[in-house]
Amino acid sequence: MHKSILVLAAHPDDEVLGCGGTIAKWVDAGARVHVAFLADGVYSRQVGSLPLQAELLARRAAAQKACSILGAQSVSFGDFPDNRMDTISLLDVTQAVEALIGDHKPDSVFTHHAGDVNIDHRRLHEAVVTACRPQQGHPVKTLLCFEVASSTEWQLPGSGPVFAPNWFVDISATLARKLAALEAYAAELKAWPHPRSIQGVEHLAHWRGATVGVDSAEAFVLGRQLA
Repeated sequence: MHKSILVLAAHPDDEVLGCGGTIAKWVDAGARVHVAFLADGVYSRQVGSLPLQAELLARRAAAQKACSILGAQSVSFGDFPDNRMDTISLLDVTQAVEALIGDHKPDSVFTHHAGDVNIDHRRLHEAVVTACRPQQGHPVKTLLCFEVASSTEWQLPGSGPVFAPNWFVDISATLARKLAALEAYAAELKAWPHPRSIQGVEHLAHWRGATVGVDSAEAFVLGRQLA
């Protein structure tokens, strides 16, 4: 069983989209779950109805609410530039990840897949792989990569690694909480048939579940596990 989980996500809402049901399930089983966001999530946008600083505060408040619904023990926010993490040295991102691992000492880390369209997702994936090198005494024993609707499935064939899940978590009992947490990010949601809609996320959970014989599931690529 996972005792301490660190979810490393680029932007607020990635954690719910990628592993919200799993977070809730493992919290219910007694695990400590910490969620860390590395990028600011808003500053690549043009000014909308709110000034960007107000949007930042609103999105962080949404993240706090969503993670509270899921039962996360802590939430932290980084300030790497949104959709510009490729302009930051990999060393700097890796050191930020290493600091988070040092703080929380997780036995399991959940993060983005290497093939996502979003550059911040890919950059964070690289940093996590580097920070989780299997050295003697390293706390991380399990490394899992999640999918993010409207990023993972939008990669073109040959442009990046294909998300081919080989690890599934039955979230039939926690799907409702995943969707409730997603509602906290109402400003980020789109109308159906966009994949980042409530219906799209729910359909994906049911489809992932159907592929492994349960009502609802979240799918992952297992990077490494030390038993």
